[in-house]
Amino acid sequence: MMVKKQEQVQQGTEKQSFSSKKKIKAVLSRERVLADDKGEARSLYDQSRFGEPQEGKQVYSLVEACYLVEKKKMTITDSKKKKITVDTFIKQAQKIEPNFWIRYAVFRDMRSRGYIVKTALKFGADFRVYDRGIKPGDDHAKWILYPVHEGETQTWYEFSAKNRVAHSTRKNLLIGIVDDEGDVTYYTVSWIRP
Repeated sequence: MMVKKQEQVQQGTEKQSFSSKKKIKAVLSRERVLADDKGEARSLYDQSRFGEPQEGKQVYSLVEACYLVEKKKMTITDSKKKKITVDTFIKQAQKIEPNFWIRYAVFRDMRSRGYIVKTALKFGADFRVYDRGIKPGDDHAKWILYPVHEGETQTWYEFSAKNRVAHSTRKNLLIGIVDDEGDVTYYTVSWIRP
């Protein structure tokens, strides 16, 4: 097994995806955010794969919704139709996902670099990441990504389990380590034969 620090990559841009001034109107519903699958929501999905179409709706993960609100592409209301601010949304998301801020820091960083990032629950990971220019459905994800805080400890068993998940799904393991300022450093892990 070999671990190496990922080279810093140039910042990708999502300016093409965020050129429209129309905002997606969405509703917070438990641990996800819902919008009608039309107009700006559909356009953004087609361009950048934000959300997942399901039964006439676009379903957004909490990190996706937070990113879109921060980029001023989405407004979110609660069940009483009261607008939710970014700060309020983050507080509510942290109640649902205690590790939300660490996950969001990694999601935001990868998206700002031009990568498509989707959940990877079916793989037993936090995220799957597609190489630049690749959309889900066109090809498979290149990496399984686990966000961790720089002060968090992992046993060799936990680390090995992450590596086995990546290896068994034929993806590369990527660990995103978030420091206290929210900066992310990436490490790739791969198997080698001596």
